[in-house]
Amino acid sequence: MVDTAALSPHLGVRVTGVEGVADLLDDAVVGRCLEALKWRGVLLSLDPTVNPLGEYLKGTFHWHIDGTTDEVPVKATTLTARHVAMTGGQTEFASTYAAYENLPEADRKRYEGLRVHHSFEASQRLVTPHPSEKEAAAWRRVPTHEMSLVWKRRDGRRSLVIGSTAEYIVGMDPAESRVLLDELLEWATAPRFRYTHEWQEGDLVVWDNTGMLHRALRYEASSQRTLHRTTIYGDEAWS
Repeated sequence: MVDTAALSPHLGVRVTGVEGVADLLDDAVVGRCLEALKWRGVLLSLDPTVNPLGEYLKGTFHWHIDGTTDEVPVKATTLTARHVAMTGGQTEFASTYAAYENLPEADRKRYEGLRVHHSFEASQRLVTPHPSEKEAAAWRRVPTHEMSLVWKRRDGRRSLVIGSTAEYIVGMDPAESRVLLDELLEWATAPRFRYTHEWQEGDLVVWDNTGMLHRALRYEASSQRTLHRTTIYGDEAWS
């Protein structure tokens, strides 16, 4: 029998009792999983000789949302553990729905009309603060994107769009902008809005990429930690 249990106060659901393909194709099971994904957010290699993009992936050690430089973000992401690290390598999630909903009313009004410039370069400078001209040029070939700090969704829900790609708030003093973005990230990733997943081989984790910040905790590049990722296309553009 399929059952679900909350993993933390604001996000995360463990689904148990799924036995084989028949359960995965059952409309009732699929419906329960989709509902859990909507309201709970999370449903549950760096070695350059294996992965030539290993250096870029070090950016995943910082809180981020996938697809912030795209017009339409990825709706959901799945990770399946093939090989886990002996030490570290957990994945943390933080709900930007809950972070927004728990803001004081005055702050919600303050952030309502703000827009944020997102770039791949901003996230990579957290890993390599002083890049070569060649590295910086490669980062800048990735399109940038401007969007609302508060995403007003078509279903009425709202969330914060922040993270490592958030470079600056449009029209704000750069120093003031950086302080505000850092404060919001600290707020959104507070322990009460966060869940840490301890990987075991065979685990499948699915999360709502549009409303969950996530990051990997550090691990040794030689650990051969391998997670298989599948992304599900979105159908709602950033506001």
